Amino acid sequence: MRTKKAENEKITALYERLSRDDEMVGDSNSIVNQKKMLEDYAKQNGYTNIEHFTDDGYSGGSFDRPDWKRMIAGIEDGSIGTVIVKDMSRIGRDYLQVGFYTEVMFKEKEAHFIAIANGVDNQKREQ
Repeated sequence: MRTKKAENEKITALYERLSRDDEMVGDSNSIVNQKKMLEDYAKQNGYTNIEHFTDDGYSGGSFDRPDWKRMIAGIEDGSIGTVIVKDMSRIGRDYLQVGFYTEVMFKEKEAHFIAIANGVDNQKREQ
């Protein structure tokens, strides 16, 4: 298992997404609020070398989103070591595809994945 120091040499990707439908829900999902939450979490937990990946106005029903694809390319080439999201729904609304990324691809590429609001951290052992 990699140490946090080794992870910190790689990019910590902070991924934000907001669809037009999400905008109707209010400020709690806004890109600004997501960025602040993710930055605060990263700082409080010692993650450095952060980079935002933001898909504003893109539906979670499709994974054909510019910054999502850019982030996945970084995971595949090994330049991204950690992905932090507000919650699982920011990844997407197709839960089978979300499961593929979080349970298969991220693990195969040894990418640390955290969904703050859901309490998901793929490097913590289940109790």
